[in-house]
Amino acid sequence: MARILLVDDEKNLLEFLNIMLTQEGYNVTVAYGGREAIDILHKNEFDVVITDIKMPRVNGLEVLKFIKENSPDTIVIMITAFASHETAVEAMKAGAYDYITKPFNNDQIKLVIKKAVEKRLLVRENLYLKRKLGKEADSRDIIGKSEKIKEVFDLVEKVAKTNSTVLIYGESGTGKELVARAIHQNSNRTDKPFETINCGALLDTLLESELFGHEKGAFTDAVNLKEGLFEVADGGTLFLDEIAETSPSTQVKLLRVLQEMELKRVGGTKTIKVDVRIIVATNKNLRDRVINGSFREDLFYRINVFPIFMPPLRERTEDIDNLAEFFVDRFCLKLGRKPPQILPQTMEGLKSYAWPGNVRELENVIERVMILCTGNRVFPKDLPEEILKGEKEIISKVKRQEEELKIPEIASEGIDFEKVVGNIEKNLLMEALKKTDGRKTKAAELLKISFRSFRYLLDKYNLG
Repeated sequence: MARILLVDDEKNLLEFLNIMLTQEGYNVTVAYGGREAIDILHKNEFDVVITDIKMPRVNGLEVLKFIKENSPDTIVIMITAFASHETAVEAMKAGAYDYITKPFNNDQIKLVIKKAVEKRLLVRENLYLKRKLGKEADSRDIIGKSEKIKEVFDLVEKVAKTNSTVLIYGESGTGKELVARAIHQNSNRTDKPFETINCGALLDTLLESELFGHEKGAFTDAVNLKEGLFEVADGGTLFLDEIAETSPSTQVKLLRVLQEMELKRVGGTKTIKVDVRIIVATNKNLRDRVINGSFREDLFYRINVFPIFMPPLRERTEDIDNLAEFFVDRFCLKLGRKPPQILPQTMEGLKSYAWPGNVRELENVIERVMILCTGNRVFPKDLPEEILKGEKEIISKVKRQEEELKIPEIASEGIDFEKVVGNIEKNLLMEALKKTDGRKTKAAELLKISFRSFRYLLDKYNLG
């Protein structure tokens, strides 16, 4: 939705234009005079500004000059009843898009504004395309022939043409972002932006600034107005990875945007409408997080509209052939060499490994092998040692922890209550330490217990 600022010292004209342009579907803001317009422009960005030239104190030419210095891509249309060749030339030289005299024809001004908005949106899309082309192309794709991956293909095809929110869940490295991109590329939004953010990679305040943007002066380092990713992705798709890592305050704000498709920048008061398709991903069990209170139940049901499960690589080993050959071709193209043959016994070695890092780990292994292997065939000895041994210790450890965290059924003979509770406590302590890089004070805060209690539990389970 295009954002338009109307500037005039005639209240009746402003009200008329506001009603007319709002009915046309624009997001309209009004300013009574040039001084108020500049105050608004300090805090907000607009696609088009329509301003009178003749105004007391701060005239339209001063408003135009301010816009061109601070937001040069914003299109400015001048309106005046005091038309003259000199003022028209002066306005156009200063960067005005067009010049209309009062009284004006309603259809005429609608047409001028429509063309101005189209030009502004074209500029925005060109900037997006330049950004996209400037990034290194990602030639990976969703590869596979297994029944489980075919189910994923089928779900992607069904949901792509809708605007439904999608929740992609599965272990790290399974290709959740590739699925999100496939949904976007097969949707009606494919020619619009696809923006991504890892919610677990940023501090809470930085994450909110990235998502919702911030006003100039909202905090110490906010020297300029910044559009958030919801605004940047307007008309397109926003992919929120690691959604489980968001804080309660961010979850509240996300819920509002998902419900109303509107937001306020950090430090701002103006409500901004957006049209964004949301895709989220997680490698955590969100239902468990809802139960333990770390994830909002209402947000969970808002994002769990169309869930897609990405199976781990160990559950679709029949896809390893295609994936391995795909990565071999990819890296050999980069290295400028002929792809070597992966011998059957070598492929069996790849299939016997548990792949705790999933497709991402396989990709990394193939890249390493292609660098080290100089012959025209890949032998088992060319594989990393942990794969040759069929190393499955990491997965076994994860599975043991999962089993320990499960609440068992109480059999007729009873259960060892202290052991069950102890296993849960021990694993939560270890997880908290892992998330805080061993910082005990922060780990205690994560678990919402005192530092003294945290130290007692570490000693109790010999984890100190």
